[in-house]
Amino acid sequence: MKQKTVLVTGANKGIGFGIAKHLGLSGWSVVIGARDEQRATEAIGKLQAEGIDVAGWVNIELKDLEGIDEAAKDVNERFPELTLLVNNAGIPGDMSVDSEHTEISVIRETLEVNFVGTFALTKALIPLIAKNSGRIANVTVPSEISPYWHPLAYVASKAAQNAMMGVMAIEFQQSGKPVEIFSVHPGPTTTDLNGNMALPGFHDIETVGKKFAELINDGQNHQGEFIELYPIVKED
Repeated sequence: MKQKTVLVTGANKGIGFGIAKHLGLSGWSVVIGARDEQRATEAIGKLQAEGIDVAGWVNIELKDLEGIDEAAKDVNERFPELTLLVNNAGIPGDMSVDSEHTEISVIRETLEVNFVGTFALTKALIPLIAKNSGRIANVTVPSEISPYWHPLAYVASKAAQNAMMGVMAIEFQQSGKPVEIFSVHPGPTTTDLNGNMALPGFHDIETVGKKFAELINDGQNHQGEFIELYPIVKED
C-alpha cells in the first residue's frame, strides 16, 4: 500500500500539532512545517514517541515569500509523494482591540502571513499535489461574523483564505485538475493563539486533532466545502 504523506504547517504546537499527531496515528507519514528548527525537533520527538512516522520537517515562514519558494523546492525534492497539504499556520493579529483601534500595520501583517503567505505556499505546491491527485485543507474560521468573537485582522485574513479556497475549488473542477481543496473550522479551541482561552464550548487540541483526522480519512470528496468540526454556539 502506497504511503500517504501530509505536510502540516505550524505543526510544532497547538491545533497543527494535534492534526499532525492524529493523522500520524491513523497511518499518515507526517512532514512538519515550522519556522524554528528547535521547536520542530521537539515536536518530532514527541510524535515519534507516539510511534508516528515523521518523514522530516520543512522551514516555512509565511511572511518570507522567497523562503516559501525554497520550501516548496525542498518539499518537491524530499517528499515527492506528498498527497495532502494542511494550511494551518497563522498569526492572531491583535485580538485585544476592536476594529476602530486596530493598527493598519497589524491588518497588513496578518493578511500578509495568513492570506498572502498561505496562498503563495499553496500556489507553489499545487503542481506536486496535482501530480499525486491530492488534497489541500485549510484551517480557518467562518467568513460570517460571529457576535461573540470577531477580531478584525484575523477574521479578515481567514475570510480571504475562504475566498481563495472557493475560487480554486471551482477552477479545479472546471479545468479537471485532480486537486481537492476545502476549508475546516475547528471551532473554539484552547490554544496559544487565543491566550489559552477556555470557555464553555471550547475543545482541546487532542479532540480537534482526532476529529480532523477522521474527516480527512472519511473517503468522501469535500471539494469546495466549508466544514465546521465544532460550530460556535451561543451559551445560555
